[in-house]
Amino acid sequence: MTRLLHRAIHGKMPVAVGGKGIELFDAEGKAYIDASGGAAVSCLGHAHPAVIAALHEQLDRLAYAHTGFFTSEVAEQLADLLVADAPTGLSHAYLLSGGSEAVEAALKMARQYFVEIGEPQRRHIIARRQSYHGNTLGALAAGGNEWRRAQFKPLLIETHHIDPCYAYRLQETGESDEAYAARAAQQLEDKILELGAGEVIAFVAETVVGATAGAVPPVADYLKRIRAICDRYGVLLILDEVMCGMGRTGTLHACDQDGVAPDLMTIAKGLGGGYQPIGAVLLSQKIFDAFANGSGFFQHGHTYMGHPMAAAAALAVQQNIKRDRLLANVVAMGDELERQLTERLGNHHHVGDIRGRGLFRGVELVADRPSKRPFDPKLKLNGRIKKEAMARGLMVYPMGGTIDGRLGDHVLLAPPFIVQRNDISRIVERLGDAIDAALASLPTT
Repeated sequence: MTRLLHRAIHGKMPVAVGGKGIELFDAEGKAYIDASGGAAVSCLGHAHPAVIAALHEQLDRLAYAHTGFFTSEVAEQLADLLVADAPTGLSHAYLLSGGSEAVEAALKMARQYFVEIGEPQRRHIIARRQSYHGNTLGALAAGGNEWRRAQFKPLLIETHHIDPCYAYRLQETGESDEAYAARAAQQLEDKILELGAGEVIAFVAETVVGATAGAVPPVADYLKRIRAICDRYGVLLILDEVMCGMGRTGTLHACDQDGVAPDLMTIAKGLGGGYQPIGAVLLSQKIFDAFANGSGFFQHGHTYMGHPMAAAAALAVQQNIKRDRLLANVVAMGDELERQLTERLGNHHHVGDIRGRGLFRGVELVADRPSKRPFDPKLKLNGRIKKEAMARGLMVYPMGGTIDGRLGDHVLLAPPFIVQRNDISRIVERLGDAIDAALASLPTT
């Protein structure tokens, strides 16, 4: 009997005992292709020798020093690297233990910024429906994942939400990408004016929506329009790239492809590749200056922030991505993944949309393609697909509630950056078979 409180209390989990490259191995000797990187985490795959060596070296030197007393060489080196490669204007890094902590810290930074510059009346956070920003209470309040929010609503701070930029579901027939981008972005300006132009702190958005909606990218110049609206009303733009960032979409930061720089950016997952728990907030010079010229500190902190072992892992992961030029492979294999998914599933009766960027792809399932009607959520199709995929030695990331938190099913794919063409073929073959088997298992009416 397990003494762990597992995510699913009545489920029986295989025991992971090892991993190498793109595969994990369980205690029974079965191998699983990690086609989702866990949760878009394992960007270098498993047991990367250079990362393991860096962790041994750091452990021999220094395992831990509290940041209330010390900094560390490795944390400073990681911050230098992150800022050197950051979007224009981002000047400092704040190191944490994961994505939820990063979003929580970014929200506090945004609020404190306005207190420091003499605008304490700003109090509203705007985000988007069908986004996920983490599971701490502040991050959960900002997020638009209704299933995760529902039972905790009495504990959540008040936030405000607009529609996502979700072309498959929300773009009108005959509407151009540019017209849809303008219409979707206009919702932000409308919400700012509704709340009061001088009372909004920040707009929070995933550059490419991850787990909740399944690799949904922005359309046309949507993000540029969002940036312009934020600038017009003095609202901070927080881009959440916890899942889609750090090379996952083919550029180090997903927003690079949109020509947009945020005021605050959250990163995690691919930052440390799963070798240690780590996340970060990248903040702009103007926010840093407000703190430096005001109170002289950021009123926040965690015991394990700036942890030397976590920083060593992230530094080694990022150095090896650069050394091996893996972002070029993300682009090439992302194109190959899209091609093979389209070939295998593009005409499938129950696949409505295949989308994403780089090695970050989503497949949305529908009961009826012409009408885009989703499956009844009681069927739990996403869970069936996960089960069938695991039976075939494939890890993917299926979710339900794609459309509104209740309706819709999708599968998220985020394989390691080291994946090769023959690996893509195995992933797509097993996924296609798993989808077909899950559909065949549905009760007939």
